[in-house]
Amino acid sequence: MKRLIKATATVGGMTMISRVLGFVRDMVIARYFGASTGADAFFVAFKIPNFFRRLFAEGAFSQAFVPVLAGVKEREGKAAVKALVDAILFRLGGILLLLTAFGVFGSGLWMMVFAPGFIDDPVKFQLASDMLSITFPYLLLISLVAFSSAIMNTYNQFAVPAFTPVFLNLTLISFAIWVSPMLEVPVMALAWGVLVAGVLQLLFHVPFLKRLGLLPVPSAQKNDGVGEVKRLMIPALFGVSVAQINLLVDTVLASFLVTGSVSWLYYSDRLMEFPLGVFGVALATVVLPGLSKKAANENWNGYRQDIDTALRLVLVIGLPATLGLLLLAQPLIISLFHYGAFTERDVTMSGLSLMAYSFGLLGFILVKILAPAFYARKEMKTPVKVAVVALVTNVVLNLALIGPFAHVGLAAATSASAFVNAGLLYILLRKQDKFTPLSGWGKLWMQVLLGNVVLVAFLLWMSPAPTEWLAFDAWHRLAWLSGLVLGAIALYCVALLLLGVRPAGWLQSKP
Repeated sequence: MKRLIKATATVGGMTMISRVLGFVRDMVIARYFGASTGADAFFVAFKIPNFFRRLFAEGAFSQAFVPVLAGVKEREGKAAVKALVDAILFRLGGILLLLTAFGVFGSGLWMMVFAPGFIDDPVKFQLASDMLSITFPYLLLISLVAFSSAIMNTYNQFAVPAFTPVFLNLTLISFAIWVSPMLEVPVMALAWGVLVAGVLQLLFHVPFLKRLGLLPVPSAQKNDGVGEVKRLMIPALFGVSVAQINLLVDTVLASFLVTGSVSWLYYSDRLMEFPLGVFGVALATVVLPGLSKKAANENWNGYRQDIDTALRLVLVIGLPATLGLLLLAQPLIISLFHYGAFTERDVTMSGLSLMAYSFGLLGFILVKILAPAFYARKEMKTPVKVAVVALVTNVVLNLALIGPFAHVGLAAATSASAFVNAGLLYILLRKQDKFTPLSGWGKLWMQVLLGNVVLVAFLLWMSPAPTEWLAFDAWHRLAWLSGLVLGAIALYCVALLLLGVRPAGWLQSKP
C-alpha cells in the first residue's frame, strides 16, 4: 500500500509539472487566438489524433497490453518480455502507419465525420482539414510513446512517462509565440508544434528503454502474447474509451452551435482535466500494473486492498477537488485565460461549462480506478457492457440538454454519464465478489465531509466577486487564485489531521 501511495505521488508530481505548463500553453493560445475560428479549427484538428491515441494507445491497447506483459514478466522473465514487445511493435507500428496515412490524405473526410457543423463554413472547414493533415502523424508518434510508457510502468518506472507531456506544452508555447508571427496563417503554427512535439517525446523515451534493455526492434515472429493482447483489446477498445467517445460526441454536437462553443468546451475541459490528470490518471497509471501483478499471482487479498486504498484516496482528494473546481470556476477562467483575444463573454461561457464538468469529476476519477480492476483480471466484457449503457446515457442527455442549455448541456450530460459508468462498475465489482470495502469507511466519510465544510466555508468567505476578478491585473488574479487554492488545501489538510485522518491507518484495515 505504501508503494501505491508513493508511486501515485511520484506520477502526480510529474504530471503536476506538465499540467501547470499545460495551463501556460492554454493561456498563450487564449491570448493569441482566443475563441476564434482558427482556435476552433485547431482544437478539432488536435482532438482527432488525440481521440485515437486515447482510444487505441493509452486506452484499449494499454489496458490489454499491461496485464499480458505483467504476466509474462512474472512467469517467463526478461527474454520473453523482449520477444513480446518486439512482436507487438511490428504489428502496432504497421497499423499505425496505415491509419496515419489515411488521416493525412483523407483529412477532409475525417473532418466531415468529427466536425460536420464546420461544413457550412468553408473557411473554417478547410483550415481545420489542413491542420489535421499536419497533426495526424502525432497519432503514430504518441502511440509509440504510450507503448513505451506501458513497458516502463510495468517495471515500476513511472516518472519518465509522466514527465513526457512537458515537451508538448513547451513546444506549443514556443510555436505560438515565435513561429506563428512568421506564418501567413498564424494559427497553423500550433499544428506544426504538435508534430514537432511528437518527435521530441518519442526521442526522449529511447535512452530509458535502452537502459531497461527493452528498446523494441520490430519482429514478425509469432508470439502467443500478441494473440492474447488482440483478444483482450477488441472489447477493451470500446469499454475503456467511453469518456473519450463522450467528449468527442460533445465536440461533434458543439460544431453545430455558435462559433466559440468548441473552444469554450475545450478550455473548461482542460481545467477539469487538471485534477483528473494530476490525481486520477496518476493513480490509474500506478494501479493497473500492481493489480495485474497481484491477479497473475492470485494474490486476491492484496488485490482488494489496492482497490480499497485507491478508493479512499479518491474520496479524500477527489471530493475537495470537485468542490474547489465548482466554486472557483469563473476565477480560474478569468485568471488563466481572460487576456488578449479571450473576451468576457468567453469567460462566462467557459465558466458555465466548467461548472457542469466539475460535477462529474468524481465519476471520471472513479472510472479510472474501477475499470482497471476488471482489466487486470483480463475480464473485458463487463466494462464493455457498462460503457454501452454510459454512452447511450450521454447521447440521450446530450440531445435532451443541448436545446435549452447549448454547450453547457453537453458538459452536464458527459458528467452524468461518468457517474452512470462508475456506479455500474462498482456494483458489478461487488457482485462478482472481487472487492469488499475494508473497515473504517463510515468514519472516513464523516471526517472528509467535515473537512470539506471547512474548505467550502473558506472559499465562499475569501473569494472576491466576479467583477473584482475582472478588474484585477494578471498578477493580482494569479496571486489571489494561488492564495485561495493553497489556503483551501492547507485548511482542509489541517482539518483532516485534527479529525484523525491517518493514511497509515488504512493499511492496517482488514477485509
